[in-house]
Amino acid sequence: MLRLALALLAAACVAAVFGYGLLGGVTYDAAKVLFFTLLVLAVMTFIADAFRDPMLDTV
Repeated sequence: MLRLALALLAAACVAAVFGYGLLGGVTYDAAKVLFFTLLVLAVMTFIADAFRDPMLDTV
């Protein structure tokens, strides 16, 4: 997901350089949404891992 967000960010930069403002804005917004979704999922994973029972990992 992070790779996709970075690809969309790069596409937004290329579109902005060539003067496609609307396309650049849309791809930038999509990259921003994907990045923050990834960030929220990562934080939720770290929190869930902190509350996991370590004894269950030995099985």
